[in-house]
Amino acid sequence: MLGVELFVGLVAIASAAALVTSRLSMPYSVALILAGLVVGAVIPPEALEVTPDLILAVLVPGLVFEAAFKLNVAELRKTSGLVAILAVPGVLITAAVVAVVAWIATGLNLALGFLLGAMVSATDPVAVIELFKRLSAPGRLATVVDAEALFNDGTGVVLFAIAVVAVSQPVGIAEGAMEFASVVLVSVILGVLAGAAAIRLMSLTDDRLIQVAISVVAAYGTYLVAVRVGQSGIVATVSAGIVVGWAGQGGRLPQRTMAALDGVWGFAAFMITALTFLLIGRVIGPELVVRAVPLIVAGYLAITIARALVVYVLIGGTERALPGPSLLPVSHLHVMFWAGLRGAIAIALALALPENLPQRDLLTGAVYGIVLVTILFQGTTAGWVIRRAGALND
Repeated sequence: MLGVELFVGLVAIASAAALVTSRLSMPYSVALILAGLVVGAVIPPEALEVTPDLILAVLVPGLVFEAAFKLNVAELRKTSGLVAILAVPGVLITAAVVAVVAWIATGLNLALGFLLGAMVSATDPVAVIELFKRLSAPGRLATVVDAEALFNDGTGVVLFAIAVVAVSQPVGIAEGAMEFASVVLVSVILGVLAGAAAIRLMSLTDDRLIQVAISVVAAYGTYLVAVRVGQSGIVATVSAGIVVGWAGQGGRLPQRTMAALDGVWGFAAFMITALTFLLIGRVIGPELVVRAVPLIVAGYLAITIARALVVYVLIGGTERALPGPSLLPVSHLHVMFWAGLRGAIAIALALALPENLPQRDLLTGAVYGIVLVTILFQGTTAGWVIRRAGALND
């Protein structure tokens, strides 16, 4: 009964936070992470055990499938090159900049610094996407920010796995690049095949309950199969979700089916997001964050520098050097820069660090601190930045 009581209590807190923040025009993820700190202080350690598997295998697949399923495929086609730059070179640049800045500022070993960078390289703009919907932001901007988060979740996890190995044994650049590319490619293929199979099965019945059940199997089954064969479950699940969404937007699935999927997955995403943020506060104690303050400051400075390089130089500069009209006005670049929040994936990776890893507690506290700063600082000011940049008018 204790588990049931805790679950109902967490759902009640999440609902209350959403109600309050909706009246304050404030992202509810900000209220949830603050509530998570209170939950972590109140719930005794033995009452609830939060493991990396719970977050990665139970919570994350549902989140990324729902977001991938709702992506505007037409806009994604037009901006696929930009998203690919953000999801691959962007992740690598972030990890490298964090490693160098952490080494200069705190003396942290470069290998451990790169591992820290890999953990915080994936963006999680839940608060910003929520504001996009509320403010009716341009569809292209929302698609790029959302798609970046989906794909760099997967590439960030792959980079993390390689970085963990590199801490204990040297990994050559060529070897690491080949492993990275191989895992991403195979995972995408697995996801596409799973999505195609799900569409085929859904087309065999008019029962919306069965169709929803098939989508759940597609989301979680794809993740589990990919992980079981040594690939990226997140990349595979995102690919499956995009394929299902593409079929619906292209008319291959009836509107009634799409409405049912949209309603069920929308509710599931709200619940999963709420539980994720509330449970994060239960995982990492404030003492770890306090000890990691110098590394948190260095890490946040590093991801800010890396974000500026990726958005303004790599994306803005490259796009404007190519022939043809620009897809992203400067106002959109400003919003993309500020939308680089970190969240649940970073925390889950920190929890997944090997117990015998040198300075594990320091890295864990630093990741949590960086996530807190991005959500509490950038998340609460994102609305102001969107309006100030003029992105709503472009």
